[in-house]
Amino acid sequence: MSLTAQAAHRRIWQPLWELPGRADLIFSFARRDLLSRYKGSALGLAWAVLTPIVMIAIFTFIFAGIFGARFGAGHSHWDYALYLFCGLLPWTMFQESVQQSSNTIVTHANLVKRVVFPLETLPAAQVFAALGNQLFATIALLLAILAVQQNLQLTAVWLPLLLIPQLLFALGAAWLIASLGVFLRDIAQGITLLLMAWMYLTPIIYPESIVPERFRWFIEINPFTSLVRSYRHVFLDGLAPDWRGLLYFSAVAVVVFVFGYWWFARTRKNFADVI
Repeated sequence: MSLTAQAAHRRIWQPLWELPGRADLIFSFARRDLLSRYKGSALGLAWAVLTPIVMIAIFTFIFAGIFGARFGAGHSHWDYALYLFCGLLPWTMFQESVQQSSNTIVTHANLVKRVVFPLETLPAAQVFAALGNQLFATIALLLAILAVQQNLQLTAVWLPLLLIPQLLFALGAAWLIASLGVFLRDIAQGITLLLMAWMYLTPIIYPESIVPERFRWFIEINPFTSLVRSYRHVFLDGLAPDWRGLLYFSAVAVVVFVFGYWWFARTRKNFADVI
Protein backbone atom coordinates (compact mmCIF):
# COMPACT_ATOMS: atom_id res chain seq x y z
CA MET A 1 0.00 0.00 0.00
CA SER A 2 1.42 3.38 -1.03
CA LEU A 3 1.85 6.26 1.40
CA THR A 4 -1.03 8.09 -0.29
CA ALA A 5 -3.32 5.09 0.07
CA GLN A 6 -2.28 4.64 3.70
CA ALA A 7 -3.04 8.29 4.43
CA ALA A 8 -6.46 8.01 2.78
CA HIS A 9 -7.21 4.83 4.72
CA ARG A 10 -6.18 6.48 7.99
CA ARG A 11 -8.23 9.57 7.19
CA ILE A 12 -11.36 7.44 6.74
CA TRP A 13 -11.08 5.17 9.77
CA GLN A 14 -9.29 7.38 12.30
CA PRO A 15 -12.48 9.22 13.37
CA LEU A 16 -14.12 5.88 14.14
CA TRP A 17 -11.32 4.90 16.53
CA GLU A 18 -11.64 8.33 18.14
CA LEU A 19 -15.42 8.05 18.55
CA PRO A 20 -15.34 6.61 22.13
CA GLY A 21 -13.27 9.63 23.16
CA ARG A 22 -16.07 11.87 21.91
CA ALA A 23 -18.68 10.23 24.15
CA ASP A 24 -19.27 13.47 26.07
CA LEU A 25 -20.07 15.31 22.84
CA ILE A 26 -22.37 12.54 21.61
CA PHE A 27 -24.27 12.31 24.90
CA SER A 28 -24.53 16.10 25.06
CA PHE A 29 -26.18 16.21 21.62
CA ALA A 30 -28.36 13.20 22.48
CA ARG A 31 -29.50 14.76 25.75
CA ARG A 32 -30.25 18.08 24.05
CA ASP A 33 -32.22 16.32 21.31
CA LEU A 34 -34.15 14.20 23.80
CA LEU A 35 -35.07 17.16 25.99
CA SER A 36 -35.92 19.43 23.05
CA ARG A 37 -38.61 17.00 21.86
CA TYR A 38 -40.58 17.50 25.06
CA LYS A 39 -39.55 21.06 25.91
CA GLY A 40 -42.53 23.17 26.88
CA SER A 41 -44.91 20.22 27.15
CA ALA A 42 -46.80 19.73 30.40
CA LEU A 43 -45.77 16.08 30.80
CA GLY A 44 -42.18 16.46 29.62
CA LEU A 45 -40.22 13.19 29.47
CA ALA A 46 -43.32 11.28 30.55
CA TRP A 47 -44.24 11.34 26.84
CA ALA A 48 -41.34 8.92 26.24
CA VAL A 49 -43.32 6.35 28.25
CA LEU A 50 -46.86 7.39 27.25
CA THR A 51 -46.23 7.33 23.48
CA PRO A 52 -45.42 3.59 23.23
CA ILE A 53 -48.21 2.77 25.70
CA VAL A 54 -50.78 4.59 23.55
CA MET A 55 -49.45 2.90 20.41
CA ILE A 56 -49.68 -0.52 22.07
CA ALA A 57 -53.20 0.22 23.33
CA ILE A 58 -54.31 1.05 19.77
CA PHE A 59 -52.75 -2.10 18.28
CA THR A 60 -54.17 -4.22 21.11
CA PHE A 61 -57.67 -2.81 20.57
CA ILE A 62 -57.51 -3.44 16.81
CA PHE A 63 -55.83 -6.85 16.70
CA ALA A 64 -56.82 -8.39 20.04
CA GLY A 65 -60.14 -6.63 20.51
CA ILE A 66 -61.55 -6.49 16.99
CA PHE A 67 -59.74 -9.35 15.22
CA GLY A 68 -59.49 -11.57 18.29
CA ALA A 69 -55.72 -12.17 18.21
CA ARG A 70 -54.48 -14.12 21.26
CA PHE A 71 -50.84 -14.77 22.15
CA GLY A 72 -49.15 -15.94 25.32
CA ALA A 73 -49.94 -18.45 28.01
CA GLY A 74 -53.04 -16.62 29.27
CA HIS A 75 -54.44 -15.87 25.78
CA SER A 76 -55.77 -12.53 27.03
CA HIS A 77 -55.68 -9.00 25.67
CA TRP A 78 -52.99 -8.22 28.24
CA ASP A 79 -50.78 -11.06 27.01
CA TYR A 80 -51.04 -9.71 23.48
CA ALA A 81 -50.19 -6.21 24.71
CA LEU A 82 -47.00 -7.51 26.38
CA TYR A 83 -46.16 -9.57 23.29
CA LEU A 84 -46.56 -6.46 21.14
CA PHE A 85 -44.64 -4.25 23.58
CA CYS A 86 -41.58 -6.54 23.43
CA GLY A 87 -41.59 -6.47 19.64
CA LEU A 88 -41.99 -2.72 19.36
CA LEU A 89 -39.25 -1.97 21.89
CA PRO A 90 -36.19 -2.55 19.64
CA TRP A 91 -38.05 -1.71 16.43
CA THR A 92 -39.16 1.75 17.60
CA MET A 93 -35.60 2.57 18.67
CA PHE A 94 -34.24 1.61 15.24
CA GLN A 95 -37.02 3.41 13.37
CA GLU A 96 -36.51 6.59 15.37
CA SER A 97 -32.72 6.46 14.88
CA VAL A 98 -33.00 6.19 11.11
CA GLN A 99 -35.79 8.74 10.65
CA GLN A 100 -34.13 11.38 12.82
CA SER A 101 -30.76 10.81 11.11
CA SER A 102 -32.17 11.37 7.62
CA ASN A 103 -31.92 15.16 7.99
CA THR A 104 -29.49 15.59 10.87
CA ILE A 105 -26.58 16.77 8.68
CA VAL A 106 -28.75 19.28 6.81
CA THR A 107 -30.21 20.52 10.10
CA HIS A 108 -26.70 21.15 11.43
CA ALA A 109 -25.43 22.74 8.21
CA ASN A 110 -23.53 25.34 10.23
CA LEU A 111 -21.31 22.59 11.65
CA VAL A 112 -20.57 21.09 8.23
CA LYS A 113 -18.52 24.14 7.30
CA ARG A 114 -16.24 23.53 10.29
CA VAL A 115 -13.52 21.23 8.99
CA VAL A 116 -12.50 20.02 12.43
CA PHE A 117 -16.00 19.18 13.69
CA PRO A 118 -16.60 15.39 13.96
CA LEU A 119 -19.76 15.09 11.88
CA GLU A 120 -19.99 11.35 12.58
CA THR A 121 -21.13 12.23 16.10
CA LEU A 122 -24.41 13.75 14.85
CA PRO A 123 -26.06 10.50 13.64
CA ALA A 124 -24.55 8.73 16.65
CA ALA A 125 -26.27 11.24 18.93
CA GLN A 126 -29.63 10.49 17.26
CA VAL A 127 -29.10 6.78 17.93
CA PHE A 128 -28.35 7.33 21.60
CA ALA A 129 -31.31 9.69 21.96
CA ALA A 130 -33.49 6.89 20.56
CA LEU A 131 -31.83 4.47 22.98
CA GLY A 132 -32.74 6.84 25.82
CA ASN A 133 -36.37 6.66 24.72
CA GLN A 134 -36.13 2.87 24.62
CA LEU A 135 -34.80 2.73 28.17
CA PHE A 136 -37.77 4.77 29.39
CA ALA A 137 -40.09 2.42 27.48
CA THR A 138 -38.29 -0.59 28.99
CA ILE A 139 -39.15 0.64 32.46
CA ALA A 140 -42.80 0.84 31.38
CA LEU A 141 -42.57 -2.69 29.97
CA LEU A 142 -41.15 -4.09 33.21
CA LEU A 143 -43.90 -2.41 35.22
CA ALA A 144 -46.51 -3.81 32.82
CA ILE A 145 -45.07 -7.33 33.09
CA LEU A 146 -45.06 -7.05 36.86
CA ALA A 147 -48.69 -5.93 36.86
CA VAL A 148 -49.92 -8.62 34.43
CA GLN A 149 -47.73 -11.61 35.25
CA GLN A 150 -47.08 -10.73 38.90
CA ASN A 151 -43.35 -11.41 38.51
CA LEU A 152 -40.31 -10.45 36.47
CA GLN A 153 -38.14 -12.92 34.57
CA LEU A 154 -34.52 -13.02 35.75
CA THR A 155 -33.52 -13.58 32.14
CA ALA A 156 -34.18 -9.86 31.55
CA VAL A 157 -30.57 -9.36 32.64
CA TRP A 158 -29.62 -10.51 29.11
CA LEU A 159 -30.85 -7.14 27.77
CA PRO A 160 -27.36 -5.52 27.55
CA LEU A 161 -26.24 -8.39 25.34
CA LEU A 162 -29.10 -7.64 22.95
CA LEU A 163 -28.39 -3.92 22.97
CA ILE A 164 -24.80 -4.26 21.71
CA PRO A 165 -25.58 -5.58 18.19
CA GLN A 166 -28.74 -3.47 18.14
CA LEU A 167 -26.64 -0.34 18.64
CA LEU A 168 -24.15 -1.40 15.96
CA PHE A 169 -26.99 -1.98 13.49
CA ALA A 170 -28.65 1.36 14.30
CA LEU A 171 -25.37 3.30 14.11
CA GLY A 172 -24.46 1.88 10.72
CA ALA A 173 -27.93 2.55 9.32
CA ALA A 174 -27.96 6.07 10.81
CA TRP A 175 -24.61 6.98 9.22
CA LEU A 176 -25.74 5.63 5.84
CA ILE A 177 -29.10 7.42 5.87
CA ALA A 178 -27.57 10.65 7.22
CA SER A 179 -25.21 10.73 4.26
CA LEU A 180 -27.93 9.90 1.73
CA GLY A 181 -30.09 12.62 3.28
CA VAL A 182 -27.57 15.24 2.18
CA PHE A 183 -27.72 14.25 -1.48
CA LEU A 184 -31.34 13.03 -1.67
CA ARG A 185 -33.53 15.46 0.23
CA ASP A 186 -36.63 13.29 -0.12
CA ILE A 187 -34.93 10.33 1.58
CA ALA A 188 -37.00 11.03 4.71
CA GLN A 189 -40.25 10.26 2.89
CA GLY A 190 -38.79 7.21 1.19
CA ILE A 191 -37.36 5.78 4.41
CA THR A 192 -40.72 6.22 6.14
CA LEU A 193 -42.40 3.99 3.55
CA LEU A 194 -39.56 1.46 3.70
CA LEU A 195 -39.71 1.26 7.49
CA MET A 196 -43.48 0.84 7.43
CA ALA A 197 -43.18 -2.12 5.05
CA TRP A 198 -40.27 -3.56 7.05
CA MET A 199 -42.24 -3.42 10.30
CA TYR A 200 -45.17 -5.36 8.85
CA LEU A 201 -42.76 -7.92 7.37
CA THR A 202 -41.33 -8.49 10.85
CA PRO A 203 -43.33 -10.63 13.33
CA ILE A 204 -44.03 -7.76 15.70
CA ILE A 205 -47.83 -7.53 15.66
CA TYR A 206 -48.31 -11.19 14.74
CA PRO A 207 -46.58 -14.46 15.76
CA GLU A 208 -44.12 -16.25 13.51
CA SER A 209 -46.28 -19.38 13.74
CA ILE A 210 -49.04 -17.95 11.52
CA VAL A 211 -46.67 -17.21 8.63
CA PRO A 212 -47.30 -19.71 5.78
CA GLU A 213 -44.47 -22.19 5.29
CA ARG A 214 -43.68 -20.91 1.79
CA PHE A 215 -42.95 -17.44 3.22
CA ARG A 216 -41.14 -18.59 6.38
CA TRP A 217 -37.71 -18.28 4.75
CA PHE A 218 -38.40 -14.63 4.02
CA ILE A 219 -39.24 -13.97 7.66
CA GLU A 220 -36.13 -15.84 8.80
CA ILE A 221 -33.69 -13.82 6.68
CA ASN A 222 -35.13 -10.62 8.14
CA PRO A 223 -32.50 -9.80 10.80
CA PHE A 224 -35.05 -8.11 13.07
CA THR A 225 -37.01 -11.34 13.39
CA SER A 226 -34.30 -12.92 15.51
CA LEU A 227 -33.80 -9.79 17.60
CA VAL A 228 -37.52 -9.47 18.36
CA ARG A 229 -37.63 -13.18 19.19
CA SER A 230 -34.78 -12.77 21.68
CA TYR A 231 -36.52 -9.81 23.34
CA ARG A 232 -39.59 -11.95 23.92
CA HIS A 233 -37.49 -14.85 25.17
CA VAL A 234 -35.75 -12.82 27.86
CA PHE A 235 -38.67 -10.61 28.97
CA LEU A 236 -41.70 -12.89 28.65
CA ASP A 237 -40.63 -16.53 28.39
CA GLY A 238 -37.86 -16.71 30.98
CA LEU A 239 -35.50 -18.11 28.34
CA ALA A 240 -32.01 -17.22 27.16
CA PRO A 241 -31.75 -15.30 23.88
CA ASP A 242 -32.11 -17.16 20.62
CA TRP A 243 -28.35 -17.66 20.29
CA ARG A 244 -28.34 -18.77 16.67
CA GLY A 245 -30.61 -15.91 15.62
CA LEU A 246 -28.66 -13.43 17.73
CA LEU A 247 -25.41 -14.53 16.09
CA TYR A 248 -26.99 -13.98 12.66
CA PHE A 249 -28.30 -10.55 13.69
CA SER A 250 -24.88 -9.62 15.14
CA ALA A 251 -23.12 -10.60 11.90
CA VAL A 252 -25.54 -8.46 9.86
CA ALA A 253 -25.14 -5.63 12.39
CA VAL A 254 -21.34 -5.62 12.02
CA VAL A 255 -21.64 -5.50 8.22
CA VAL A 256 -24.15 -2.62 8.38
CA PHE A 257 -22.02 -0.80 10.97
CA VAL A 258 -18.82 -1.01 8.91
CA PHE A 259 -20.46 -0.23 5.57
CA GLY A 260 -22.57 2.60 6.99
CA TYR A 261 -19.57 4.28 8.58
CA TRP A 262 -17.38 3.73 5.47
CA TRP A 263 -20.03 5.29 3.24
CA PHE A 264 -20.44 8.27 5.58
CA ALA A 265 -16.67 8.82 5.82
CA ARG A 266 -16.18 8.57 2.06
CA THR A 267 -18.96 11.03 1.20
CA ARG A 268 -18.58 13.60 3.99
CA LYS A 269 -16.00 15.62 2.00
CA ASN A 270 -18.82 16.53 -0.39
CA PHE A 271 -21.33 17.60 2.25
CA ALA A 272 -20.26 21.26 2.28
CA ASP A 273 -20.53 21.53 -1.51
CA VAL A 274 -24.08 20.16 -1.59
CA ILE A 275 -25.41 21.99 1.49
